[in-house]
Amino acid sequence: MSNPALPTDFRWGVATSAFQIEGAAAEDGRGPSIWDDFCRVPEAVDGGGTGEVACDSYRRWDDDLALLRRLGVNSYRYSIAWPRVQPTGSGPVNTAGLDHYDRMVDDLLAAGIEPFPTLYHWDLPSALQQRGGWVARETAERFAEYAGIVAARLGDRVTRWTTLNEPLCTAWIGHLEGRMAPGVRDLRSAVHASYHQVLAHALGTQVLRAASATEAAVGIVLNLSPIEPATDSEADRAAASRADGHVNRWWLDPVHGRGFPQDMVDLYGIELPALPGDSSLLAQPLDFLGVNYYFRQRIVADAGVATLGFRQVPVPGAVTTALDWEVHPQGLADILLRVAKEYDTPALLVTENGSAWADEPDADGYVADTERTAFLVDHVAAVQSAIAQGAPVQGYYAWSLIDNFEWAYGYWPRFGLARVDYETQQRTLKLSGQTYAQLITDRTGGN
Repeated sequence: MSNPALPTDFRWGVATSAFQIEGAAAEDGRGPSIWDDFCRVPEAVDGGGTGEVACDSYRRWDDDLALLRRLGVNSYRYSIAWPRVQPTGSGPVNTAGLDHYDRMVDDLLAAGIEPFPTLYHWDLPSALQQRGGWVARETAERFAEYAGIVAARLGDRVTRWTTLNEPLCTAWIGHLEGRMAPGVRDLRSAVHASYHQVLAHALGTQVLRAASATEAAVGIVLNLSPIEPATDSEADRAAASRADGHVNRWWLDPVHGRGFPQDMVDLYGIELPALPGDSSLLAQPLDFLGVNYYFRQRIVADAGVATLGFRQVPVPGAVTTALDWEVHPQGLADILLRVAKEYDTPALLVTENGSAWADEPDADGYVADTERTAFLVDHVAAVQSAIAQGAPVQGYYAWSLIDNFEWAYGYWPRFGLARVDYETQQRTLKLSGQTYAQLITDRTGGN
């Protein structure tokens, strides 16, 4: 690759989340989360995996920090576990949990790496779920309280925050399809959960800006996909428009101050749980938008799918990952350019981008993952292309630093730039990790 046209302060990073790597599920005062509960549901997770041990990163933070140093990243996106800070989602603070994240911030800064925490990556305290979870407005209010607690402790050093990660997954997959925690299948619950997550983002944004000792940049992370009709038929084009509303516009519109799209409100047929004053509250300006990109979606009309009337179909002849996700780097450039053009977002970060493959380690645990390496290089090139065409992209975060617990998929999909031997917890940098380190060095001159 030629040297990309990237800003001199471009953020080269990797991403993880607390539940997927930390383990230590009942240590140092951590309370249970909805994902701890979901993992105990028979057949909910492939292979019966749980997050009780995961990558043991809570106790092996030094190992993960060493990997970050070796990669040469200048930013690390990770999440803070709400039940480790507030075990019941409200009330008393667990000091030991905050101490852990305080140490992480200090260690990252000492290593010249920007700490970039996400406050909510799906691990809602179980006690809040018992009081209604995201279907209840109270959870958004409790989130704001939690955000204030974390900002009061870390806001003197953390200058960039993400409120929530991928609210689509919590609302649509967790409350409509039931394939993720909390495992609900109800449209009304899903719509209300979506609304209260956007409300939580707005309330949390206000709190983070007020509580941080330094000027804080605050954003949200959305998983977005280019949507294309499978054919040029009127039915498929209309289905693709509905899919785009469901996957993209339902989230992009409100966080950019436009409110929830009326065509989708009409389609769902569910009254939003809005209160007077919410419209102005939800219109909190973004400092940046985090974009998670994995694949595009090819859509056909299907009257058999209740309410939505569409389904995703494979792209003929496409290269696909171990999860049957299409490899389509152009889609990343397309979605970045679309958001930049249609929403005039002040700054964009690619906060997750990665791929799972059938990794085959050698006797030393090394993985020559040529497919993941090509995926990484090609998607960084797509970011370069988007920037050259005017998209204000300020960073790229590969998913993920290490192999980890991949939610309902369990432990068999591996996304890491470093392999984890789950029996020994040994981390071994893969070819993709070595390539990313070299790519960063080439683009930054080693600085």
